[in-house]
Amino acid sequence: MKKTIFTGAGVAIATPMTESGEINFDELGRLIEFNIENGTDAIIICGTTGESATMTDEEHVACIKYAVEKTAGRIPVIAGTGSNHTSYAVNLSKEAEKLGADALLCVTPYYNKASQKGLIKHFTAVAEAVDLPIILYNVPSRTGVNIAVETMKELSKLDNIVAVKEASGNISQVAKIKQACGDALDIYSGNDDQIIPIMSLGGKGVISVLSNCCPKETHEICALCMEEKYSEAREIAMKTLPFANALFSDVNPIPVKQALNYMGFKAGSCRLPLCDMSDEAAAKLKAEMEKLGLVNSIK
Repeated sequence: MKKTIFTGAGVAIATPMTESGEINFDELGRLIEFNIENGTDAIIICGTTGESATMTDEEHVACIKYAVEKTAGRIPVIAGTGSNHTSYAVNLSKEAEKLGADALLCVTPYYNKASQKGLIKHFTAVAEAVDLPIILYNVPSRTGVNIAVETMKELSKLDNIVAVKEASGNISQVAKIKQACGDALDIYSGNDDQIIPIMSLGGKGVISVLSNCCPKETHEICALCMEEKYSEAREIAMKTLPFANALFSDVNPIPVKQALNYMGFKAGSCRLPLCDMSDEAAAKLKAEMEKLGLVNSIK
């Protein structure tokens, strides 16, 4: 049986920016500490929520290095190193390994629209280049390509491809992955509103946007599911669901950075081409946060 990277709630951590658009490492450190103090089980750095798509190579490496050093072994650090250019993904994955990351998150190549055969070749190239465990990231709404169940089964034969972040939204596919791969491929929910159904099918947790703002609650949902206390997990999930939905009222990570700003973090804005949400949507987001006591909750 392969070793599980983490169980519970991993935060797809946002990358705070200064007013001039530079990475605010001090504030990133505050956000990492806030999550660790409130039960988050893993830090996922430079993912979609972290705006890796608009980072320079130097910034990407610097963020991974900072997260590893700041976390200091307390919980796993998983580095986003995926790309639609296989050689680039290989080189970035090697760099993350040198920097001390505990695992890698590798998104399906985007824009190119690779065949399933191409996906196998792509992920195999990355896996063979490093010794770190790898989480596949299946998010067809962003990449234009779904990793087929048979493809996942084939990739799960590689020793260091150990998990998938499933953000297809297709619960039937999750069930088929579990049936096809068994313990050879751990499953993490890639959607905060599907934690309970995915964990009921044997998932190990979530890679979460919600955890940026509600790390304690997201961790508790997962912990209860691991104990098969689904009714208790559902109570927490239903309480946070309207806010979780509001975090996707615009393109991620626009709403979560706005939410962090409302909490009292200095998250700043997203880099273009992502722009601030409308005043109306921001007001609705803030209203849901007020119900949970999140506004100005960070001093």
